[in-house]
Amino acid sequence: MNRNKIIVIAGMAVFVLLAVAAVRPSLQQERNLKVLPKDISDQKLDSIMETYNKALGVKCEFCHVKKKIFPGDMDYAADTEPMKEEARKMMRMTIDINKNNFWYNKSDQPEYLKTVTCKTCHRGEPFPEGH
Repeated sequence: MNRNKIIVIAGMAVFVLLAVAAVRPSLQQERNLKVLPKDISDQKLDSIMETYNKALGVKCEFCHVKKKIFPGDMDYAADTEPMKEEARKMMRMTIDINKNNFWYNKSDQPEYLKTVTCKTCHRGEPFPEGH
């Protein structure tokens, strides 16, 4: 009798976990990409964001805010931090500089060009010298 109860409870727990996983929104829905390509992979997006962190000597909180419900998690899609829009301006500027001033293979997306990068000016500082 107890064995049957355990099997039923375990089965229900698995069912509940699968149901939660099925309705959990994907990372794609949490994105708010206005400069980078919308079809960018999670891995490529994370890599680019890590290069920004290193180039400016900052952490994610420099441009992103923490979630109100779960303060340990970041709300990457929110636009409430003003530095996020400044970062987008800098991204557009860098893309424009690379796209219009250097040769590149036109099959590459200009968003991924690396001739001039954030590090070119920032050199590990959040605000370049002379700012």
